[in-house]
Amino acid sequence: MASTKVKAIVIGGTNVKEKDKLLTLFSLEDGKISVSMKGVRGEKAKLKSAKEVFTFGEFVIEEGKYSKIVTSVDVIDNFYALSADIEKYYEACGVIDVLNKIATEPNPQLFIETIKALKTLCYEDVKKYYVIDKFLLSIFGAMGYGFLGDKCSSCGAKLEKKYFNYSIGEIVCPACRTMQSEEISGACYSALKLLNNTDYDNLHTIKLGGLGEVQAYNLLAKNFEYRTGFSIIQLV
Repeated sequence: MASTKVKAIVIGGTNVKEKDKLLTLFSLEDGKISVSMKGVRGEKAKLKSAKEVFTFGEFVIEEGKYSKIVTSVDVIDNFYALSADIEKYYEACGVIDVLNKIATEPNPQLFIETIKALKTLCYEDVKKYYVIDKFLLSIFGAMGYGFLGDKCSSCGAKLEKKYFNYSIGEIVCPACRTMQSEEISGACYSALKLLNNTDYDNLHTIKLGGLGEVQAYNLLAKNFEYRTGFSIIQLV
Protein backbone atom coordinates (compact mmCIF):
# COMPACT_ATOMS: atom_id res chain seq x y z
CA MET A 1 0.00 0.00 0.00
CA ALA A 2 1.16 3.54 -0.76
CA SER A 3 2.04 5.62 2.27
CA THR A 4 2.38 9.35 2.89
CA LYS A 5 3.86 11.37 5.75
CA VAL A 6 2.12 14.46 7.07
CA LYS A 7 2.82 16.89 9.87
CA ALA A 8 -0.44 17.14 11.78
CA ILE A 9 -2.32 17.97 14.98
CA VAL A 10 -4.96 15.67 16.45
CA ILE A 11 -8.13 17.77 16.74
CA GLY A 12 -10.72 15.07 17.48
CA GLY A 13 -11.26 11.38 18.02
CA THR A 14 -13.88 8.65 18.46
CA ASN A 15 -13.43 5.22 20.00
CA VAL A 16 -14.48 2.35 17.74
CA LYS A 17 -14.53 -1.43 18.10
CA GLU A 18 -12.66 -2.80 21.11
CA LYS A 19 -9.33 -0.98 20.83
CA ASP A 20 -9.38 1.16 17.66
CA LYS A 21 -9.83 4.89 17.33
CA LEU A 22 -10.87 7.20 14.51
CA LEU A 23 -8.97 10.48 14.57
CA THR A 24 -9.49 13.83 12.92
CA LEU A 25 -6.20 15.46 11.98
CA PHE A 26 -5.43 18.92 10.73
CA SER A 27 -2.35 18.51 8.61
CA LEU A 28 0.03 20.99 7.09
CA GLU A 29 0.02 19.19 3.75
CA ASP A 30 -3.55 17.95 3.27
CA GLY A 31 -5.71 20.02 5.60
CA LYS A 32 -8.40 18.21 7.60
CA ILE A 33 -8.36 14.43 7.23
CA SER A 34 -9.88 11.39 8.97
CA VAL A 35 -7.68 8.44 9.83
CA SER A 36 -7.90 5.18 11.73
CA MET A 37 -5.50 3.90 14.40
CA LYS A 38 -5.71 0.15 14.90
CA GLY A 39 -5.41 -1.31 18.42
CA VAL A 40 -4.24 2.03 19.74
CA ARG A 41 -6.36 1.86 22.90
CA GLY A 42 -4.67 -1.31 24.07
CA GLU A 43 -2.59 -1.06 27.25
CA LYS A 44 0.62 -1.97 25.44
CA ALA A 45 -0.12 -0.23 22.13
CA LYS A 46 2.98 1.41 20.68
CA LEU A 47 1.10 4.43 19.36
CA LYS A 48 -1.19 5.09 22.34
CA SER A 49 0.62 8.35 23.18
CA ALA A 50 -0.33 9.71 19.75
CA LYS A 51 -4.08 9.16 19.90
CA GLU A 52 -5.10 12.12 22.08
CA VAL A 53 -6.28 15.59 21.12
CA PHE A 54 -3.44 18.19 21.01
CA THR A 55 -0.87 15.63 19.80
CA PHE A 56 1.44 17.23 17.23
CA GLY A 57 3.69 15.01 15.16
CA GLU A 58 4.61 13.40 11.85
CA PHE A 59 2.05 10.77 10.93
CA VAL A 60 2.75 8.03 8.40
CA ILE A 61 -0.54 7.11 6.74
CA GLU A 62 -1.42 4.23 4.42
CA GLU A 63 -4.47 3.93 2.20
CA GLY A 64 -6.53 1.03 3.56
CA LYS A 65 -9.46 -0.66 1.89
CA TYR A 66 -12.03 1.42 3.79
CA SER A 67 -10.04 4.22 5.44
CA LYS A 68 -6.68 5.87 5.84
CA ILE A 69 -4.63 4.02 8.47
CA VAL A 70 -1.91 5.50 10.67
CA THR A 71 1.04 3.10 10.77
CA SER A 72 3.56 5.17 12.73
CA VAL A 73 3.86 8.53 14.46
CA ASP A 74 6.88 10.59 15.42
CA VAL A 75 5.44 12.72 18.23
CA ILE A 76 6.89 16.23 18.29
CA ASP A 77 4.82 17.43 21.26
CA ASN A 78 1.67 16.27 23.03
CA PHE A 79 1.37 19.42 25.19
CA TYR A 80 0.83 17.14 28.18
CA ALA A 81 1.23 19.94 30.74
CA LEU A 82 -2.09 21.42 29.61
CA SER A 83 -3.89 18.67 31.53
CA ALA A 84 -2.43 19.96 34.81
CA ASP A 85 -4.11 23.38 34.54
CA ILE A 86 -7.86 23.31 34.04
CA GLU A 87 -8.10 26.90 32.75
CA LYS A 88 -5.30 26.41 30.21
CA TYR A 89 -6.80 23.06 29.20
CA TYR A 90 -10.21 24.59 28.47
CA GLU A 91 -8.64 27.50 26.60
CA ALA A 92 -6.64 25.03 24.48
CA CYS A 93 -9.89 23.12 23.86
CA GLY A 94 -11.37 26.42 22.68
CA VAL A 95 -8.53 26.86 20.18
CA ILE A 96 -9.03 23.31 18.88
CA ASP A 97 -12.81 23.81 18.76
CA VAL A 98 -12.36 26.89 16.56
CA LEU A 99 -9.89 25.03 14.35
CA ASN A 100 -12.20 22.04 14.01
CA LYS A 101 -15.04 24.26 12.83
CA ILE A 102 -13.17 26.24 10.19
CA ALA A 103 -10.39 23.93 8.99
CA THR A 104 -10.92 22.14 5.68
CA GLU A 105 -8.29 22.71 3.01
CA PRO A 106 -4.54 23.06 3.69
CA ASN A 107 -3.80 26.37 5.40
CA PRO A 108 -0.17 26.79 6.50
CA GLN A 109 -0.86 30.07 8.31
CA LEU A 110 -3.70 28.55 10.36
CA PHE A 111 -1.57 25.49 11.10
CA ILE A 112 1.31 27.61 12.40
CA GLU A 113 -1.03 29.85 14.42
CA THR A 114 -2.48 26.77 16.11
CA ILE A 115 0.93 25.41 17.09
CA LYS A 116 1.98 28.81 18.42
CA ALA A 117 -1.21 29.09 20.46
CA LEU A 118 -0.82 25.63 22.01
CA LYS A 119 2.87 26.17 22.78
CA THR A 120 2.14 29.50 24.44
CA LEU A 121 -0.63 28.03 26.57
CA CYS A 122 1.45 25.03 27.54
CA TYR A 123 4.82 26.61 28.28
CA GLU A 124 4.26 30.29 29.10
CA ASP A 125 2.70 31.98 32.12
CA VAL A 126 -0.02 33.78 30.17
CA LYS A 127 -3.22 35.12 31.69
CA LYS A 128 -6.55 33.57 30.79
CA TYR A 129 -8.14 34.63 27.47
CA TYR A 130 -4.95 36.18 26.03
CA VAL A 131 -4.11 33.25 23.76
CA ILE A 132 -7.57 32.48 22.40
CA ASP A 133 -8.20 36.20 21.88
CA LYS A 134 -4.94 36.43 19.92
CA PHE A 135 -5.86 33.29 17.96
CA LEU A 136 -9.28 34.65 16.98
CA LEU A 137 -7.79 38.02 16.01
CA SER A 138 -5.33 36.24 13.72
CA ILE A 139 -8.18 34.32 12.08
CA PHE A 140 -10.20 37.47 11.42
CA GLY A 141 -7.07 39.18 10.10
CA ALA A 142 -6.56 36.31 7.65
CA MET A 143 -10.20 36.70 6.57
CA GLY A 144 -9.52 40.35 5.76
CA TYR A 145 -11.23 41.90 8.78
CA GLY A 146 -8.67 44.45 9.98
CA PHE A 147 -11.14 46.24 12.22
CA LEU A 148 -8.81 47.96 14.68
CA GLY A 149 -8.26 51.28 12.93
CA ASP A 150 -9.02 54.71 14.37
CA LYS A 151 -11.70 55.64 11.82
CA CYS A 152 -15.24 54.46 11.20
CA SER A 153 -15.21 51.74 8.56
CA SER A 154 -18.47 53.06 7.08
CA CYS A 155 -18.07 56.86 6.90
CA GLY A 156 -14.41 57.39 7.74
CA ALA A 157 -15.11 59.66 10.73
CA LYS A 158 -12.62 59.66 13.61
CA LEU A 159 -13.79 57.26 16.30
CA GLU A 160 -14.64 58.72 19.66
CA LYS A 161 -17.20 56.19 20.85
CA LYS A 162 -16.76 52.84 19.13
CA TYR A 163 -19.39 50.30 18.13
CA PHE A 164 -18.79 46.85 16.69
CA ASN A 165 -21.14 46.13 13.80
CA TYR A 166 -21.47 42.34 13.66
CA SER A 167 -23.28 42.37 10.34
CA ILE A 168 -20.15 43.73 8.59
CA GLY A 169 -17.49 42.66 11.10
CA GLU A 170 -16.13 46.20 11.51
CA ILE A 171 -16.00 49.05 14.02
CA VAL A 172 -18.24 52.02 13.30
CA CYS A 173 -19.06 55.41 14.84
CA PRO A 174 -22.32 56.24 16.69
CA ALA A 175 -23.86 57.72 13.53
CA CYS A 176 -23.28 54.48 11.56
CA ARG A 177 -24.29 51.96 14.20
CA THR A 178 -27.21 49.62 13.49
CA MET A 179 -29.33 47.16 15.45
CA GLN A 180 -26.51 44.65 14.98
CA SER A 181 -23.98 46.92 16.72
CA GLU A 182 -22.84 47.10 20.32
CA GLU A 183 -20.62 49.62 22.08
CA ILE A 184 -17.01 48.66 22.76
CA SER A 185 -15.55 49.78 26.08
CA GLY A 186 -12.17 51.49 26.22
CA ALA A 187 -10.74 48.50 28.11
CA CYS A 188 -12.00 46.07 25.46
CA TYR A 189 -10.64 48.12 22.56
CA SER A 190 -7.25 48.57 24.28
CA ALA A 191 -7.09 44.82 24.92
CA LEU A 192 -7.89 44.03 21.28
CA LYS A 193 -5.23 46.47 20.03
CA LEU A 194 -2.52 45.24 22.40
CA LEU A 195 -3.20 41.55 21.80
CA ASN A 196 -3.32 42.07 18.04
CA ASN A 197 0.06 43.82 18.08
CA THR A 198 1.82 41.36 20.43
CA ASP A 199 3.48 38.15 19.20
CA TYR A 200 2.63 34.88 20.94
CA ASP A 201 6.18 34.75 22.33
CA ASN A 202 5.56 38.02 24.17
CA LEU A 203 2.03 37.52 25.46
CA HIS A 204 3.41 36.64 28.89
CA THR A 205 4.97 40.12 29.14
CA ILE A 206 1.73 42.13 28.86
CA LYS A 207 -0.94 42.90 31.41
CA LEU A 208 -4.40 44.13 30.50
CA GLY A 209 -6.45 46.20 32.90
CA GLY A 210 -10.01 45.69 34.04
CA LEU A 211 -12.10 43.12 32.20
CA GLY A 212 -10.76 44.00 28.76
CA GLU A 213 -9.63 40.51 27.86
CA VAL A 214 -12.97 38.97 28.89
CA GLN A 215 -14.96 41.58 26.96
CA ALA A 216 -12.64 41.06 23.99
CA TYR A 217 -13.27 37.31 24.08
CA ASN A 218 -17.05 37.77 24.22
CA LEU A 219 -16.91 40.16 21.25
CA LEU A 220 -14.60 37.90 19.23
CA ALA A 221 -16.64 34.78 20.00
CA LYS A 222 -19.83 36.54 18.91
CA ASN A 223 -18.15 37.82 15.76
CA PHE A 224 -16.90 34.30 15.02
CA GLU A 225 -20.48 33.05 15.17
CA TYR A 226 -21.65 35.84 12.83
CA ARG A 227 -18.82 35.19 10.35
CA THR A 228 -18.94 31.36 10.33
CA GLY A 229 -22.31 30.26 11.71
CA PHE A 230 -20.57 28.29 14.47
CA SER A 231 -20.56 29.03 18.19
CA ILE A 232 -17.47 28.51 20.35
CA ILE A 233 -17.38 26.45 23.52
CA GLN A 234 -17.67 28.55 26.67
CA LEU A 235 -14.54 28.89 28.78
CA VAL A 236 -14.77 28.25 32.54
